[in-house]
Order: sequence, then structure tokens, then C-alpha cells
Amino acid sequence: MQGDFAPGEILSRRRIAAELGMSFLPASEAFLRLEWDGLLERRARAGTRLRIPSRHDVEGHFVMNEALEAQAAMLFVERSTAEERAALLKLAARLEARRARQHRDPLGYAALHQEMHMRIATCARCDALRDAIGASLALLSAWLGALEAYESGPPQGCHTELIRILTSGTPAAAAEAMRTHIRLNRQMLMQNLEPFFRLHEQYKKTFFRTTGKPVRTVRGRHSTAAQ
Repeated sequence: MQGDFAPGEILSRRRIAAELGMSFLPASEAFLRLEWDGLLERRARAGTRLRIPSRHDVEGHFVMNEALEAQAAMLFVERSTAEERAALLKLAARLEARRARQHRDPLGYAALHQEMHMRIATCARCDALRDAIGASLALLSAWLGALEAYESGPPQGCHTELIRILTSGTPAAAAEAMRTHIRLNRQMLMQNLEPFFRLHEQYKKTFFRTTGKPVRTVRGRHSTAAQ
């Protein structure tokens, strides 16, 4: 999620187990969990790699995420306390301040943004909904981690406006505000991930057998066979 591996890069269970000082079995179990979560993909006799997102993957993700978070927004209006609403307003202000300098710390901004959405989900007081949103945000974080700069993020002030509606509006208004926010995030992220969509089409049937030839990330951290 921090972008240390390039989408398409082969990952070795044994190498990572050795780096973490653990046995092969728990590393394999972790790989299976990450594959189930959509972060890794595996092919027989080729290995396991960090999954390259396709346009279809990201569009489907946002359809699901919009439905989950709109529901959480409605429940937040109905179930949150005055103290929780005040705390969320303060968190939104911190996020706006971080937004102004996110180019210097994009991962810090992404983490705070995820915290805001998880705070809303937690205050909805539905464990199943909170867990589903958490899994959805984890996948989003992995995609953002592949981008060193997420310059075309949501406009300044949009998070404060969203939280203002959630803390003072009706459930219907909160759901609509959240849908608008998610769709804006979708539009911005789709633009940023366009290079990966092209790489997915080019390499969806190809697994490199070594880590020396991963596909290129936006940040230019890795060597590449394609641009």
C-alpha cells in the first residue's frame, strides 16, 4: 500500500518470508489472503505478482464503494453522537490542511483520507458495513500507493463541505453528498491510473519470472519494458 512494489512485479513468498524473519507457511497464508482481497494474482508455473488494475476493476470497485459509503453516510446521520460529529469536523479540517501540501506527503494524505471514511463507517454502528468499507479502502490504498503524486485529487474544501452535510443534514442529503464525493474521487483516480490500464492490456497474459523486469509505475521507481 506504500508503493514499495510495482504493479505487475513478481513477489516471492520465500524471499519475503526471509526478509520478515518468518517461516514459509505464514507468508503463504498472507499471500492467499492478499490474493483473495484482490491485491495479488497468481498463475501456475509463473508465480504471484502485484495485480495490475484494469479499468473494469476500478469501475466495479467504485460502484460497490459508492453503495457502501452512501449507506454509511445515512446511518452516520441517524446514529452518531454530538461528540463524534464534532470530532469528524476537526478531522476534516486536518485533512484539508494536509490536502494543501499533499504533493510533499501523498501517502500521509491518503492515510488521513482513509481515516475520515473509516470514522464515518465506524459511527454508522454496523460492523459488517464497516468491515466491507475497510476492505474496499484497502484496495484503493494499494492503487494510490502505486502513484507517487496524486496531484489531481478532490478540490480544496470538498471534505469540509461533505462533513458539514453529514453533521447537519438529513440522511438523504448525506447519502447524496457522499455519492457526489465518491464519484469525484472516481473521476480523479481513473485519470491517474490510465497508464496502468494500458499496462494491464499489454501484460495481462504475461508474468515476468524475475523481479528485475516489472512494469513501470507512475513514480518511475522501477525499470520497465513498457511506457
